[in-house]
Amino acid sequence: MKAVKLREHSPEELRQMHDDTAREMRELKAKKGVGTTPEQPLRIRTLRRNVARIKTIMKERETAKHA
Repeated sequence: MKAVKLREHSPEELRQMHDDTAREMRELKAKKGVGTTPEQPLRIRTLRRNVARIKTIMKERETAKHA
């Protein structure tokens, strides 16, 4: 998801999206670790990047609040 779209969400929605995305990423990594090949191998990369984008936006809002 693009950062522009993520910025439209409320902090609660971002937190929920972060939790869901991180959970899905953990599940895919666990499947990969066990030896089964995930259906979409590039999904882990996109999820990791989405988590980073969400964390960045949450941090930006936090620092802007305190500044």
